[in-house]
Amino acid sequence: KFAGQSLTSRARRVVIKSRLVVFEGRGRQSTKDHENYVERGGVDRNGGRGQLYGAITDHADGDVFAERCAEDRHQFRFIVSPEDATQLVDLKTYTRELMAQMERDLETRLDWVAVDHWDTDNPHTHILLRGKDQNGCDLVIARDYLSHGMRMRAAEIATEWLGPRTELEIQEGLSREVQQERWTDLDRTIQQHLRNGIADLRQQSPDTRDRFRHALLIGRLDRLAEMGLASKVEPGVWTVASQSEATLRAMGERGDIIRTMQRAFSARDREHAIFDPTRPSARVTGRVAAKGLVDELYERGYLIVDGVDGRAHYVALPPNADLSGFPAGGIVTVRAGADARPADRTVAAIAEGGIYRADQHVAQARTHGRNPEAFVQAHVRRLESLRRVGIVERLEEGVWRVPPDLIERGRAYDSKRTQGVLVDLRAELSIHQQVRAMGVTWLDRQLLGEKEALASKGFGAEVRQTLAEREMFLVEHGLAERRGKRAVLMRDLLATLRARDVAEAARSIEADSGLVHHPISEGQTVFGVYTRSVALVSGRFA
Repeated sequence: KFAGQSLTSRARRVVIKSRLVVFEGRGRQSTKDHENYVERGGVDRNGGRGQLYGAITDHADGDVFAERCAEDRHQFRFIVSPEDATQLVDLKTYTRELMAQMERDLETRLDWVAVDHWDTDNPHTHILLRGKDQNGCDLVIARDYLSHGMRMRAAEIATEWLGPRTELEIQEGLSREVQQERWTDLDRTIQQHLRNGIADLRQQSPDTRDRFRHALLIGRLDRLAEMGLASKVEPGVWTVASQSEATLRAMGERGDIIRTMQRAFSARDREHAIFDPTRPSARVTGRVAAKGLVDELYERGYLIVDGVDGRAHYVALPPNADLSGFPAGGIVTVRAGADARPADRTVAAIAEGGIYRADQHVAQARTHGRNPEAFVQAHVRRLESLRRVGIVERLEEGVWRVPPDLIERGRAYDSKRTQGVLVDLRAELSIHQQVRAMGVTWLDRQLLGEKEALASKGFGAEVRQTLAEREMFLVEHGLAERRGKRAVLMRDLLATLRARDVAEAARSIEADSGLVHHPISEGQTVFGVYTRSVALVSGRFA
């Protein structure tokens, strides 16, 4: 009874995706991380950053809202996507009216912020709702309200604003679905007609509107037959494959991926490929041509990598991967699987009879000149994460039972957690910025033998050209010698470039801080307070 009583088949349609996030003590940070995602650049009407707003303000303070969420047990996150969002125009007012209606339905004031996104074909709104009611108690929302009621309320408001859909709008929308290679409303209707996998459409209604929809269903079934997902038994009767829904959904996802890649390479000819982490040997190196979120609710990102093999690769990243760590134009290598953790190797080597003792590890670490407590604590944190998935067992404080195959089981756990995708940032600078950079670049490593197989087209051809330009730069600065058509690099090229890079950064830090730089040699131990990371051409330094 809470919603949908006034809705008819002509009501405006709204898609709402909902997610319940349980914080486990990370309310402030989790909220802030999600705010950073939804407030990112390029999402407002003018291509600028998103702006949080609330029930009574157009400029909500994300830090203040995150602070209010610090001790919350959970949070609700929604994406509200009206089919006719462009006609609604004012999504802020629409969202406020929806949330006000939810307050009446749930009989409590709600604490929320939202951001409108206009960067897709379907403008939509992200809503973050605190998991607390007006009395400070945990906010509980019935499952059927989340799955149906909220959507019905949103549809009621859109229909009230715009009026019911006209018959022409409905017919045009359904007609477009006949040929689509994705799961559609017509497919849902066909599923309702199925009896033991058979769709029998021999009977027709005398109603003109029903006859039109009947014709669309027949057209859709003929299209499914062309796609190998249905088979015509006799006039008006089809068998429909049991896996048709899963196949159509997968085809729709693949189509979305291809369109995303085409937008990234609108002016360039690239063969498209989707990175498959199930192939153990899967590997691609290239530049980050584009990045974004394929699932904004669960924050699953993607990269489009312009590969040195001349192809464009779509790479789906694991949830919560930090997209900011992969700058546009930077060089990355994407691999399948997961590397064995050094911590797992250390624990396996130290364990005696399958038992790891933290106190013994501390004593051993102390003899090697490390900060032993902090060093061992990092291993203990790893063991705790493995304990939660049943790989190791904690016998008592600081004592663990570890399996003989700890390294492999740890690797398998990491591979599953990262969905089998490892992305290594090889260079933050683009190849064109690397040409005249005084530091160790990815191009230098290619010149010294760490060679990728370069295609003669696309990005591979660009790399070939910039390698030649980098050789010329090294010759100009006395770091290489031209012998005929060949450039011979100096013996300690990388060490020399790194030293110059570090020295230049050190002079800048000395000027800013008033401190004196003391160079350290490889393997030398230094104790102190870690203050920041410094990104140089040669990599990141502490």
